[in-house]
Amino acid sequence: MSGDTAITTGAAGRYAAALFELAAEGKAAAAVEADMARIEALLAGNAELASALKNPVFPAAQKAAALAALAKKAKLHALTANMLAVAAHNGRAGALGGIARAYAGLAASARGVSAARVQSAAALSGKEIEALKGALKRALGHDVDIRAEVRPELLGGLVVQVGSRMYDSSLKTKLDGLRTVMKEA
Repeated sequence: MSGDTAITTGAAGRYAAALFELAAEGKAAAAVEADMARIEALLAGNAELASALKNPVFPAAQKAAALAALAKKAKLHALTANMLAVAAHNGRAGALGGIARAYAGLAASARGVSAARVQSAAALSGKEIEALKGALKRALGHDVDIRAEVRPELLGGLVVQVGSRMYDSSLKTKLDGLRTVMKEA
């Protein structure tokens, strides 16, 4: 599967593709991309909200109302706010994180760059992110947009995902591998 095909498969990919198409037609792709990045960060930083959006106990109308209030308070672009409402009414509010990631991939692809998801045990400095961008550009032959996230359970090292490729140099993975080898011995 090509990277673009992988991005647009599944419900999250279809919502992201439709949103991207509408945003591109309305010359609002960058504004919507910024909104989607904010939504992804909000969901990553607020486990309670992310859990509530995925919880089938809460009715779609209630999720839609909460997302409408969030869109208004955050002053999101009208296209973003409409997508949030449609996703909620269609029972896809729990997929918003995936929709945001898929949108970021589509937007990056339209700019001729790849989107990379980088996970580290501690926050990366601006200098480290720039060095990683340079290394990925040399390895892949084109620019890369990096979306960094902190996962303390990795203990150290990095997990880098670009499209369907994943590079895992985390200490957790290395220790798990050592544990497996020691069990077999």
